[in-house]
Amino acid sequence: MIDPALAFQTAVRSTLIGSPAVVALVTPENIRAGAVRPERLPSVVLGDARTEYLGRAAGSQRVARVFITLHIWAQEDGADTARMIGAAVHGALEFGPKDTPELIVDEWHAPSTVWLRDPKPELSLTHGAMVLEAVVRWRV
Repeated sequence: MIDPALAFQTAVRSTLIGSPAVVALVTPENIRAGAVRPERLPSVVLGDARTEYLGRAAGSQRVARVFITLHIWAQEDGADTARMIGAAVHGALEFGPKDTPELIVDEWHAPSTVWLRDPKPELSLTHGAMVLEAVVRWRV
């Protein structure tokens, strides 16, 4: 694996898609990585990642701290919907994403969320930004 952030993002998305509470509110096609402002709503968008390489572990493994900002979008008249999505996402990720064959999550920090009004009032969107942080390990 070259980039642990990509594997971490995949693990987060798989965990969200595997959560009945999340997919009851957001279709799996709208849970994706990409541009922050989505075209289809409601959406959960995995934004840019940041990686801090921490070093090596036993057995030819590598360790890194990975950060991803997860964005939750819904119509303004659905502010409650956006917060319900946020609660479902938090519930799905409360103990971290599931390990994958490529990546093991060694340390997980409970997500924190901030809710923002859209800077373009004519679009009437509710936007939540949730910070995800984990220490991950993978084999080279």
